[in-house]
Amino acid sequence: MKVKINKITYDTDSSMNLGRKYVGEFGQPDGYEEQLFATNTVQLFFYGIGGPDSPYAEPTIKKATTKEVEAWKNENNN
Repeated sequence: MKVKINKITYDTDSSMNLGRKYVGEFGQPDGYEEQLFATNTVQLFFYGIGGPDSPYAEPTIKKATTKEVEAWKNENNN
């Protein structure tokens, strides 16, 4: 998936995957998968996809702050 946010291109195909987490089981309406990526210019972002009742009902890319990344890593032992 590829998205441009504030003149920065975030592309899951050309970025480095730094980890992933799963919430729930496959097929659950509130379950989802979230991945952390870094672009070549070290911009960090999350990519998520999930069920209709999840935070990622539509495939989504969102910028990640340093605080969000640290919390995510601590929460997921990455």
